[in-house]
Amino acid sequence: MAVTVFQQQLRDRFLAATVTPPPAPWQPVGPGMIAVGGLLGIGFATDPATGHDLVLAVSTAGHGLFDATTGEKIARVLDPEEEPDGPDLACPGIGPVADVRVPVAGLHGGGLHTGTDDGWHVEVLVPEWPNERVLLCTGGGPYTGDHGETWWQVFHSSWSTFRAAGFSPSGRTLAVATSSDLTLWSRPDPRGR
Repeated sequence: MAVTVFQQQLRDRFLAATVTPPPAPWQPVGPGMIAVGGLLGIGFATDPATGHDLVLAVSTAGHGLFDATTGEKIARVLDPEEEPDGPDLACPGIGPVADVRVPVAGLHGGGLHTGTDDGWHVEVLVPEWPNERVLLCTGGGPYTGDHGETWWQVFHSSWSTFRAAGFSPSGRTLAVATSSDLTLWSRPDPRGR
């Protein structure tokens, strides 16, 4: 199948873009990437005490629960009784969310939110397989605007296998997971809560 001139221009545009920090109000969480060896997938939950977004990381070495506002690991289970399964690919939560099932997206499927209620969206592109690039977008995104204005390449998965990217249900957290790490950005609650 032949590539059109327009498709080639888009590919060239994405290949030329560098990784840049997302715009305000998005801020990196913690020290940057959080090492999670053998990461299979991630899911979001809400801390019942604080209301913070939590990220459940499911890996070959167990499950870890992270506070999405600080990056702090708040719970860990080395030998979980259950892995993600069922039609929602969910598994039991741990720590403060032990009483809920958390849907997980990653190696075995599933998906995270690709947009927020106030117009942010995330796109995962592969202009140079097998290295995924994660774009944080607003407005028309990469198809009508310029890099650094309506879209930002916030992640380039060139060292590990991509697993998942998306927003928490609250829209306060953006996460990117690879087979070796978890990267988070957060912002104040857009609903003013």
